[in-house]
Amino acid sequence: MLTERSTEVVIAGAGPTGLMLAYELALAGVETLVLEKLDQRIEQVKGGAIQPRTAELLELRGLLEPLQQRALPRQPVGGHFAALPVPLDCAPWRTRHPFPIGIPQWEIEEVLEERATAVGAQVLRGAAVSGVEQHEDGVVVTADGLRVRAHCLVACDGGHSTVRKLLGLPFPGRPGTHQAVLADIRLSAVSSLVPRRMGHMSSLTRHVGGYWSMLVPLGGDRYRITFGRADQTDTGRDTPVTHEEIAATLRALYGPETTLAAVDNASRFSDATRQLEQYRVGRVLFAGDAAHIHPPLGGQGLNLGLQDAFNLGWKLAAAVQDRAPNGLLDSYHAERHPAAAQVLHHTSAQRVLADPNPSTDVAALRDIFIDLMRLPDTNRHLAGLMSGLALSHALPGEPPPAGQRVPDAELVTAAGPTRLSTLFAAGHAVLLDLAGTVPADLRLPPRVDLVRATCTDGLGAEVLLIRPDGYVCWAADSFAACGTSLLTTIADKLAKVR
Repeated sequence: MLTERSTEVVIAGAGPTGLMLAYELALAGVETLVLEKLDQRIEQVKGGAIQPRTAELLELRGLLEPLQQRALPRQPVGGHFAALPVPLDCAPWRTRHPFPIGIPQWEIEEVLEERATAVGAQVLRGAAVSGVEQHEDGVVVTADGLRVRAHCLVACDGGHSTVRKLLGLPFPGRPGTHQAVLADIRLSAVSSLVPRRMGHMSSLTRHVGGYWSMLVPLGGDRYRITFGRADQTDTGRDTPVTHEEIAATLRALYGPETTLAAVDNASRFSDATRQLEQYRVGRVLFAGDAAHIHPPLGGQGLNLGLQDAFNLGWKLAAAVQDRAPNGLLDSYHAERHPAAAQVLHHTSAQRVLADPNPSTDVAALRDIFIDLMRLPDTNRHLAGLMSGLALSHALPGEPPPAGQRVPDAELVTAAGPTRLSTLFAAGHAVLLDLAGTVPADLRLPPRVDLVRATCTDGLGAEVLLIRPDGYVCWAADSFAACGTSLLTTIADKLAKVR
């Protein structure tokens, strides 16, 4: 017999995307239930690189500091494009977090779950979604003896999404052509070829005799290895990875003195590239790998999913609480589908440049590309692309800084010095008045805070309306430029997309 219950939003999947979204929704006062098929979290490093833009977003909510406490030791060096030996310099993008941060994925999940449940979200493990029914007034989700009624469902259940399959949605794109292994291992002996410290990706990769690998030191005897072979056959995603398979790879790449002591976990993956055509189907929305998959080049996947959650969370909360202007929820697809398409595009390019067995032509292309990456303008462009710092949401009729991320500037308010990032801890939008022109008696819409401050850093305008995810949606040098009533203007501007 099924147990009946209700909630406002159901999330399928307790990975980083689902837990981040749960935090955002619960922070806004939305009753949120996360259904996770696994009984317990798998302690796997997996996608453990937080890119600069994701770090900025996490800092907006006060989540970065507890994550940094769990960060792996890493040299302060920029990110990479196709593992080519030129670090990407994010300094021109005015960020306080110019380097990727290495944190095991399971520890990211642990912190996010702790914070999400602390603000009211519920996480139910051992609850695999088995049915989805859409109705005019909501959805019904069935999961292992449970029947949940909700306003909507968000599928964050990975690249092999059960929700996507239950709805019969196509997942167009390119199937995988190469298979690889990802494993967390322990070594009892190492050769001089084994990296001693996490640094630039080009220093962690190796190609010998048809084998290729990326070996990342995690501290002590622990390492994360990603590897494959030029003649690798498709053994099936669920085929177990054997101890000897990993040991043979280590011997071939790092010499016979490199000894495998234990395999903590291991899995197979492919270089498939796919993306849903629509991120919203009625009352079901998709985020993270459930909406898009791509080769794991440049450390993009986890970040793409977390940024989906930051974009969707405040919009979905407004929709559930009947305070969303027309078009706000649909702007999730309008903004995040192109962002993911861009990642799929550049990971396809990286796939060619990172080929461990390049043809003569590809080798020549790599040499030229490396030279180009040393040019400041090219490096800045690629750094913005890979870090997420270059992403903007162009708004019709609105000149910059509208549509752009706002840097974490130094401010001085009546309470004293602060940083702009501290203004967003509650997940509200912020009307930032740097000119003192906003009337003191102005009535603001719900979850919009007026902050008066001075700033010497220069933000491109004197009055800025900043979304909860840190993007400017309206800016002017005087509040008078707002024109119509603020209530109408904010509703319009928050919903306005490309």
